[in-house]
Amino acid sequence: MIASRNSDLIRGTIVILAALLTCMMAALTPASAQGDRSVAQGPEPYVYQVEQLANGGSSSSLDLETPRGLIESFMAAGEEGRWNDAAAALDFTDLTDADREETTAQLYDLMHRSVQIDWAGLSDRPDAVDTQSSAENPMAGEPRRSIAISSLATDGRPYSIRIARVQAPGGEPVWVFSRQTVANVSGLYEAYGPTQFEQSLPPALREQAFWTLAWWEVIALPLILLIGAFAAALTYKAIEKWRSKLDEDTKAYGVLEAVHLPATLLAFAGTFALVRATFFRLSGPVHDILDPLQLILIIAAIIGIMLSVIEALFDFATSRRTEELEAPENNSDRNFYTKMSAIRRIVTAIILLAGAGFVLVASNVSDTLGFSIMASAGVLGLVLVFAARKVLGDIMSSVQIAFAQTARIGDAVYFDNQWCYVEKIGFTHLRLRTWDERRVIAPVSAFTSESFENWTKQDPSLMVHVEVRLDNRADIEAIRPVFCEFVANDDDVLDPEDAVVEVVSQDAKAMVVRFMARAADPKRGWAMQCRLREFMLAKIAGMDAAASNEPTPAYLSREREVRMDEAT
Repeated sequence: MIASRNSDLIRGTIVILAALLTCMMAALTPASAQGDRSVAQGPEPYVYQVEQLANGGSSSSLDLETPRGLIESFMAAGEEGRWNDAAAALDFTDLTDADREETTAQLYDLMHRSVQIDWAGLSDRPDAVDTQSSAENPMAGEPRRSIAISSLATDGRPYSIRIARVQAPGGEPVWVFSRQTVANVSGLYEAYGPTQFEQSLPPALREQAFWTLAWWEVIALPLILLIGAFAAALTYKAIEKWRSKLDEDTKAYGVLEAVHLPATLLAFAGTFALVRATFFRLSGPVHDILDPLQLILIIAAIIGIMLSVIEALFDFATSRRTEELEAPENNSDRNFYTKMSAIRRIVTAIILLAGAGFVLVASNVSDTLGFSIMASAGVLGLVLVFAARKVLGDIMSSVQIAFAQTARIGDAVYFDNQWCYVEKIGFTHLRLRTWDERRVIAPVSAFTSESFENWTKQDPSLMVHVEVRLDNRADIEAIRPVFCEFVANDDDVLDPEDAVVEVVSQDAKAMVVRFMARAADPKRGWAMQCRLREFMLAKIAGMDAAASNEPTPAYLSREREVRMDEAT
């Protein structure tokens, strides 16, 4: 009796737990699975169950069994204008009062003009199993009941064009355009459909010419290019005329000169985009190619204008202060302009990266034909990146020079056996001005990997010297007072006490005497060096002329000949 009661208690407990579990599962079941649209549980699990399939027309002429069959038969019916038949491919559940043929025609126009259909990616199986993707794709080999064909953006948000596999009670599963896609057709058509200008064209011009282009598009595209080119030419001439009325030394002239070409490019791209948006809406593939290119040109022109203005203003500021920057006492100014040059290059890099990022985000290039074209050039991209390693290294070197200040704008440097002033530190090259007003363009890598002399890094004063070859019999003690006379009277000699006369080398023909004195800076030092050479040569020549008899001292070196007696 006790065992029987225990077994009854256990069975009752199991029944209660089973009932509770059933209630909990029912409560957790999503509303979408309980209402008019649920996921089938049975021989066709990957299908949406609907109470009634609200598609229009007769589906006898359409292949709704597979995703590819749906798109192919829908596009074929639309091309022939059989809108009543084509309406069978649309789920009108959310548009009960809509003009079904009009909505069908609008969807066909969107698919034909604005959507790039990936035919290779459309499965020709009822379960839409993707047999082409790699194993890394999570959907590879998996049945699907909903597929996104494309995405069109309007009102600042993207709208998907999707097809779904649905099944009505007692019917076979079919693929149709989803009810949400059909509900969005009207708004998308308003944004992507033909303009009023296009609708006013004769029907013959709206017929298809080749590819997906209508005859009016074949005619309109060159016209748009000509209108853009005309606007660019007007802009170029206007800026040129404006510049001719300004003085070349003004900031406005420099800025106009810098933005001349970028502004011309902006006029072309902006006019091209404006005419397209106002009068012409080109069809799908052409639209997918032109949109990214148009956006790239506009962004490139805007970035070009910004960078040109920054470059022009900086060059104007530094070029007008060249003499002041080269002054020995202006270390602080040289430091300031060199740091500003580095900041300018960093800002330039940030603007370029921001522009590239904006183009990628705004153009939605990954969903367009343009991305396929870009991706097909992947090998070329790798080659270009490999080739750009040197350029990227030079850019980093220029920033390193600017912040480490090994060479500042206005510094006097001795590079490649030439005395120069640093005029500009660019991304890949330094512009140097020689003492005779020539310009030397040197790679920045030469200033980071090789040694060079910076004569104004710490103390701009430097010792200048003149070397003269004298006869070995020259009286050096007689020459020293002459040199002291020069250093005592020359204004560019910084400290006469530092001036020295030294015999630095000697051979059988002559000895080399060096005359050294300190100058305040390289520019004064060069002038003083030239005067010192002239003064000492003139004095020594006079002393040599006075010593006419051998073996009295001779000062200037002489060539000696040894004659052998013929008898010997």
